[in-house]
Amino acid sequence: MIHTRRSYGGMCVAPHHLAAEAGRDVLKEGGNAVEAMIAAAATIAVAYPHMNAIGGDGFWLIHEPGKAPMALDACGPAAGLATPAYYAGHDTIPERGPLAALTVAGTVGGWQKALELARRWGGNLPLTCLLGDAVHHARHGVAISKSQQTLTTRHRDALFGSPGFAEAFLVDGEAPAEGSRLRQPRLATTLEHLAAAGLDDFYRGELASSMAGDLEALGSPLRQADFADYHAQWVTPLEVVLKEATLYNLPAPTQGIASLLILALYERLEAAEGNSAATLHGLIEATKRAFLLRDRYVTDPGRLPLELQRLLDEDNLAREAAEIDMQKALPWPHEPVPGDTIWMGTVDGAGRAVSFIQSIFWEFGSGVVLPESGVLWQNRGISFSLEADSLRGLGPGRKPFHTLNPALARFRDGRTMVYGTMGGEGQPQTQAALFSCYAFQGESLQQAVTAPRWLLGRTWGENTTSLKLESRFYPSMVAKLRALGHEVEVLEEAFSDTMGHAGGIVHHQDGLIEGAHDPRSDGGAAGC
Repeated sequence: MIHTRRSYGGMCVAPHHLAAEAGRDVLKEGGNAVEAMIAAAATIAVAYPHMNAIGGDGFWLIHEPGKAPMALDACGPAAGLATPAYYAGHDTIPERGPLAALTVAGTVGGWQKALELARRWGGNLPLTCLLGDAVHHARHGVAISKSQQTLTTRHRDALFGSPGFAEAFLVDGEAPAEGSRLRQPRLATTLEHLAAAGLDDFYRGELASSMAGDLEALGSPLRQADFADYHAQWVTPLEVVLKEATLYNLPAPTQGIASLLILALYERLEAAEGNSAATLHGLIEATKRAFLLRDRYVTDPGRLPLELQRLLDEDNLAREAAEIDMQKALPWPHEPVPGDTIWMGTVDGAGRAVSFIQSIFWEFGSGVVLPESGVLWQNRGISFSLEADSLRGLGPGRKPFHTLNPALARFRDGRTMVYGTMGGEGQPQTQAALFSCYAFQGESLQQAVTAPRWLLGRTWGENTTSLKLESRFYPSMVAKLRALGHEVEVLEEAFSDTMGHAGGIVHHQDGLIEGAHDPRSDGGAAGC
């Protein structure tokens, strides 16, 4: 797909077309950007369960014309019982199963907090409307996507022993075929209950009691008190000023700082423009500097060694940019962080914009599907270390490191852009690739999303830390990158899932809305 979608009434972009259509339909009903996002978020939790679920976390960036962007942290903390002692006998936290389900799921709390803002904007659509599509698709079924079939097959053996996984997501013990019907009747009933009882019931009602009881019985350290104590939080976004735009992203515990650093450092390199080896080299080397800083400083917000906004000061950016050698690649022994998720964007007719991301961390998270509610639980807590002196050491109430980070840009000419992607460590890199193609190189929004993509390191189950390129890059560019010292791996695919599922929406000052979605995904850009 190379044609940017355009409209004036509103737009929703998502990596699954059913979610994009759910958001679009809410906009057509007169809903605002936040209400549309809640509808899309609920729907994609049903349609893309290998990437996200209501048993996961979420983060929001919300922009209202004439006001500063707002950031919403819907990340759940570690359980009160989640101490290294609870994991005695383990060198690391188990990656799957009940012991991996050790953090509160925050995303529904984020929906609740964001909905309060939507109501202040005059939004009045009931939850039965906002969750209606999700209930329908859970009850009557969705068609299994190619990526769900592929990733279920890849991780079947690791997930098979997680309680409830095989019953919910396998057919006769095997991955269901692409196009076959996936019904989730228990989840449909749970969503119906939330629509009737209110979103707070997830934390302080019958549903909370049910989920906490199931988790405890299965061996998770989560208890009902952990649910009752949780509330999503408004936080101050990080920001950095570029020549033509100001960029915003989420603070700790996310890697939003890395996304901002990459683009800020790249702009200061004054690398060659266009789709050239110098352009890619500059972005890649900026990525390395950003990841080194991220790994040194990002952790639970209450344990930060320094205020992250300081890393975006001009003096620090100049110093880091000076460390980049435009003639030679920095050796890259970095141990990458995996993770999968979904990014979605909405813009309504009034220009209010949302950049949103929702995740259960690895594919299917912990793999635990709760017996009564049918809720799939995340394994975000495996980001913690059991080493007492670790920057990211496990402790009750601490928030885990997050690869999630939705992005937003405000241009000097009045445009607002929301953009993002899934893909663990690939998120900051793909954000940089997308934004640089659109803002620095002047490509259309859909061209920027569709363009050949690169990835440094490992994501989506890859085991190598090489520089991966889609096969559409010219051989001459590949040769130049190798000559600069990059360990290049050319993938077989022209459009590879390894590169994530990106998207973006741009709102222009005259009211025009442009949307683009990733041809690598099952997504859509639905306008009205």
